[in-house]
Amino acid sequence: MLTAFDYIMNLLNLGCGKRFHKDWTNLDFRSDNRDVIEHNLLNGIPFKDNSFDVVYHSHVLEHFARKDAVRLIQECFRVLKPYGILRLAVPDLEMIAKEYLHNLERAINNEPCAEFDYDWILLEMYDQTVRNTSGGEIANYLFRKDIPNEEYLFNRIGDEGKNLHKNYLNSLNNKFDKQINPVPFSIKIQAKRLYQRVKNVLTRTIFRTEYEVLREESEALQIGRFRLSGEVHQHMYDRYSLGKLLSGCGFINIKVVSSVESDIIDWNVYQLDSLDGNTLKPDSLFVEAIK
Repeated sequence: MLTAFDYIMNLLNLGCGKRFHKDWTNLDFRSDNRDVIEHNLLNGIPFKDNSFDVVYHSHVLEHFARKDAVRLIQECFRVLKPYGILRLAVPDLEMIAKEYLHNLERAINNEPCAEFDYDWILLEMYDQTVRNTSGGEIANYLFRKDIPNEEYLFNRIGDEGKNLHKNYLNSLNNKFDKQINPVPFSIKIQAKRLYQRVKNVLTRTIFRTEYEVLREESEALQIGRFRLSGEVHQHMYDRYSLGKLLSGCGFINIKVVSSVESDIIDWNVYQLDSLDGNTLKPDSLFVEAIK
């Protein structure tokens, strides 16, 4: 049986984040690892035509505006060799929509924990599109000490979410338990602090209009920079819309697969979509296509 070691394949992982394999060529928007090339995919894929046997990206496409997503898939087609494989994973809009309708009915019927499951699926559907700060409301929900629907939540987001929550709890446990008694300020320091507070109040009163304008402009700039940072979702896909996108860019034999199912030789060795047979991102739609 042919294995990856009988034929050295050229494998490309785009937007790899923290999950990559050293046998692949790995690209990400930012990198502090020598096995990952730093590159902005909005500027295309920096390799020649017909260079790779496989191109893969997971939870990347949805971060691109529609026109930029088309350009990225066209670039994937360009750098793939004839009959090369494109594999990608995106959040599954169809699955999320069905889950939303299911939880809506459960919540209306006052089923146990349904309201929490309903709240979560709304966040899963919208938060990463509308958020104005990193992590958004999903982070606030995930970083609770006690999650009311923990089993449902981790079934939805997998081990990565579970590990984030675990690390958060560990960080709380590592904090100092002993309260340090505050050191009393001297009268001189207290007077200085009081003077500064009065000065600040007077300054805000005198220059109130200018201060509010500057604050609003600063907040707008901060939100704008975040919205352009690449964290938010610009589009969502189901098996129909993703299939149309791929076929429109020239791909054939488009099919939905599981996290462990692939035409890529020795796919599960790389453990990019699964770990020990467990899907890393259960909310995903996995698709493969041929050039």
